[in-house]
Amino acid sequence: NIKGLVLKSLIGQIIVSILFTIIILAAFTLTVRTMLRQKKMAEIKNDFINNMTHEFKTPIATISLAVDAMRNDKVIQDRSKLTYFSDIIKEENQRMNRQVETILKASQLEKQEVDLNLKPVHVHDVIKDVVDNFTLQLADKNGMVELDLEAQTDLIDADEVHFSNLVNNLVDNAVKYAKENTPPVIKLSTQSNGKHFTMKIEDNGIGMNRDTVKRIFEKFYRAHTGNVHNVKGFGLGLSYVKTMVEAHDGDIRAESTLGKGSTFTIDMTLKKV
Repeated sequence: NIKGLVLKSLIGQIIVSILFTIIILAAFTLTVRTMLRQKKMAEIKNDFINNMTHEFKTPIATISLAVDAMRNDKVIQDRSKLTYFSDIIKEENQRMNRQVETILKASQLEKQEVDLNLKPVHVHDVIKDVVDNFTLQLADKNGMVELDLEAQTDLIDADEVHFSNLVNNLVDNAVKYAKENTPPVIKLSTQSNGKHFTMKIEDNGIGMNRDTVKRIFEKFYRAHTGNVHNVKGFGLGLSYVKTMVEAHDGDIRAESTLGKGSTFTIDMTLKKV
């Protein structure tokens, strides 16, 4: 059979052609994926550099203005004004130091160098301390925090510093992403069921769309809000929060509606008594 003989003679070439085509398609797919990944990394790097530059330029400019003001003869003779400007310099210096610490912490987390110092911690005490730190910021925006601490038990094993930082980051986000001309209302509530402790942080801010909610825990990711610099930060806050929650064997999830606000829920294991 001539057709059979021809087919047998060509079968090898056909198989080679198919394999070669698959290899070409695989190479093309890999190349495209690599290019897209590199583009994404370049965008992340540029956003990070832009945000970092802005974060340091602002306090440096403020310190410079305060120093110039302190050289004024009228200010030199007024002790209260000297104290006022020196407080500004100290506050801005601490702010820059916090930004450096944020970057260093991110580097440590990347290398998994952070060792948690676990000890019994009352979450309600941490929440109250954190909320007290935002009194002035909220007052400036006519905002408020509603505490609904209903958990019967709030004792967990935690690193007090890192756990306080993650609560602070969540409240800070709720304040930063408030709607314009709308006083921020932040509700912190807790519940416990014998084995687990649950904490919710709800706000009435600008909210997020579905795509943003899926990516907010990625390192350096920041949702676009019109002006890239209208919200301070490096995009490390929520990545740090998630890493710390999971380091404490906990779980965190986010829910949000664009234009209505966001809710972050954290579940932790209660300390066995």
